Amino acid sequence: MHGFDPRFRDFPDYIISITKEIWEDRGIATLNQYYSTDIVVRSTAGVVVGNQGVIAATLSTLAEFPDRTLLAEDVIWSGSPEEGMLSSHRLYSTATHSGDGVYGRATGKRLGYRAIADCHAINNQINDEWLIRDQGAVVRQLGWDPADFARDQIAREGGPEQCAPLFSPAIDKPGPYKGKGNDNEWGQRYAELLERLMNADLAAIPVEYDRACQLEYPGGMTGHSHGDVDRFWTGLRASFPNAQFRIEHQIGRDDPLMPPRAAIRWSLQGKHDGWGAYGAPSGADVYIMGICHAEFGPWGLRREFVLFDETAIWKQIALKTG
Repeated sequence: MHGFDPRFRDFPDYIISITKEIWEDRGIATLNQYYSTDIVVRSTAGVVVGNQGVIAATLSTLAEFPDRTLLAEDVIWSGSPEEGMLSSHRLYSTATHSGDGVYGRATGKRLGYRAIADCHAINNQINDEWLIRDQGAVVRQLGWDPADFARDQIAREGGPEQCAPLFSPAIDKPGPYKGKGNDNEWGQRYAELLERLMNADLAAIPVEYDRACQLEYPGGMTGHSHGDVDRFWTGLRASFPNAQFRIEHQIGRDDPLMPPRAAIRWSLQGKHDGWGAYGAPSGADVYIMGICHAEFGPWGLRREFVLFDETAIWKQIALKTG
């Protein structure tokens, strides 16, 4: 771990440890140390530049969810300490909605939801990040339908002309990380599988997925076996049949005591011009940022974790339909 504090035994330990230190141990001020002053953080809500913006967002979240935990499920990574490393960190969070905030008046409801953060780090500091929270799971547990929440959010932000712009390449800011991951066989295998699904080759599902696969999809939805894989990916692609699907970053890894696994960051950009998971075609221009993790076993893909923000999709549709 050249350039990193010697108390961290490896890169996953660094990512997991500083996440707990910042959020659960209330070391929010350490963001001045662990995040560069000009860090670029992209989420579906937009782009934040600089660690002071990250500190402000962290304080706001903790005011609304003061007992939030961030339980590390996995860190899939690539690179080297000398050249920089990219971690795809999957978390399961628990939290109580105890304060007023972006999700409305405090409800006291207990939540559980996933997030994945892709972070680039070098010399003991993170300087580039892509973040997705399962907003669909959060709002459902608070009693909202994601489409209704998106419409209410537009109104609370001042209406269509004033509401905050969502992330898209048009508002992206260049960051220092220019890498694309690694060429490990498991990342390549999963990337090729996603490409086949997005090209409507659904015959790949019974060939590539274990029949007993476990599936964790946006909205906090858990599924099993080939039928649920088919319904999820078909519902997404059918809504945006002509949108461009792009692999933005891919990592594959083989690690001791772990199954072979992959992390893929991807995008889907185009018009909402088909019937599918997002209702009647609206013609809205939609950009989706997604991150997937996959674990493989002797009979194919055994566990799949897919994250994107359903509320951001519905917001883009609502801005078109009114």
